[in-house]
Amino acid sequence: MQTLTFKKIMGHWRTIRTHRKWVRRYCFLAGIPWRGITHDLSKYSPTEFFESARYWTGTSSPINVAKEQQGISYAWMHHKGRNSHHYEYWMDNFDKGGVARLIPCKDFTELVCDYLGAARAYRGNKFTYADERIWWMNKRKVCAMNEYNKKMLDIIFSDLEKAENPYLVGMDRCQIPTPKNLLKSKYIQEIYWANHPSNYKEVQ
Repeated sequence: MQTLTFKKIMGHWRTIRTHRKWVRRYCFLAGIPWRGITHDLSKYSPTEFFESARYWTGTSSPINVAKEQQGISYAWMHHKGRNSHHYEYWMDNFDKGGVARLIPCKDFTELVCDYLGAARAYRGNKFTYADERIWWMNKRKVCAMNEYNKKMLDIIFSDLEKAENPYLVGMDRCQIPTPKNLLKSKYIQEIYWANHPSNYKEVQ
């Protein structure tokens, strides 16, 4: 087990603050300001804060480090059951192998903001939407998320990459909005409802 030090406590506190700042900005852009204000408040609880501070590195999630070193993260067990923007919150029927339920629209919108805010916090000035899309394409291979939600994220991260650098797709800036303006247009919600399972009929 890692040693808890004052340096780690302060480092983890700063990481939470930076992450929540970025998520708050994205949530305000995406039209869910209250979600941004209340995002991840459970991280300040003793159960989550002190374990995560113990495994803090500043470059990756302490939850992942805790899992690697002690086999389980009690902070994560506490966190995922109290924050509905995580896809793990929507897992059901564990006795039958687990079923990934569809994430509701507001929770899904916060999930996108959470992913972007985490990348901003850990990558700093090296952040790009292109790198975020690559991260997602690797994560989607192993995460037990609802397939409709995965499809939504495929589209969103691809579009954000194009908005970041429209020249990659043969367009100029006047033809495509910036990522900021794209998110301000309720774009996440538009993609959510356009790809909602209610739009599809089962093939008989």
